[in-house]
Amino acid sequence: MMPLIDIGGDPGMVKGYALATEAQGFTNLGLADHVLGVNVASRPDWGDRNTSADLFHDPFVCFGFLSAVCRETTEFSTQVLILAQRQAALVAKQAASLDLLCGGRFRLGVGIGWNPVEFTALNENFANRGRRSAEQVEFMQKLWADPHVTYKGRWHEVQDAGINPLPVHRRIPVWFGGHVDQTLQRIAAIGDGWIMNAYAPGKDAEAELAKLRRLTREAGRNPDDIGIEVWMAAGAGDAKSWRDEVAYWKAQGATHITLTNTFNRRHHRRIAGKSLSDHLTAQQRFADAVGDAL
Repeated sequence: MMPLIDIGGDPGMVKGYALATEAQGFTNLGLADHVLGVNVASRPDWGDRNTSADLFHDPFVCFGFLSAVCRETTEFSTQVLILAQRQAALVAKQAASLDLLCGGRFRLGVGIGWNPVEFTALNENFANRGRRSAEQVEFMQKLWADPHVTYKGRWHEVQDAGINPLPVHRRIPVWFGGHVDQTLQRIAAIGDGWIMNAYAPGKDAEAELAKLRRLTREAGRNPDDIGIEVWMAAGAGDAKSWRDEVAYWKAQGATHITLTNTFNRRHHRRIAGKSLSDHLTAQQRFADAVGDAL
């Protein structure tokens, strides 16, 4: 996960960080997403959620920039794009354009968001965001697959029109973030993977993975076709514990392990420092510890 919230977002920093991370052997660059942040001066009870002080580049713009810079990076992924606060056809167009520019290396992680302030500013409905996001994904998948689409859903409609360019493979992998039953049902029906950052290794995680496999079979799909991404953090633990955790997640069927060193919620602990050097040092320690175990 790119730690722009710590290191900043000027072009030299973004490029330098991405190339250094690529040289360390990391194969995927991820970006979180917020369009705007609140002024906590007017919200003294806001808590530890993101604010206007936190920098978030628009993922499509940032990855478009990096697609011409990073040649060894396997994937660029949003973790996660708050889909329901955006127009689905526009996201489909932006994602397809990025996918073409980066040679089919884009993976679209989506979520429903938590901040009603953003939905208000973007003129979207916070109350129906979950149900609407499922239709958005179905709508986008049709727009990516064919040059001309006719579709009428509850919230989206198009009459014999389409986007150009189309994605490289006429599809873009859509991974869902979230941890409620409805999320797992959507993954089972229409998703390509699950970004599960809420669960530490243990029985709770195993129960949810078993539930997802069951729901996927019930939807008539093969559970082996659903990717699993877990987050790890280098702010706690050591080389042995990191290797042990990697081995655990691989045994549970994880296909992607993402290092996130700014996230400090649930069981994740961020690193102490915030400089570019601090992040690259932590990443190198992690890569040295687990690289041959992946």
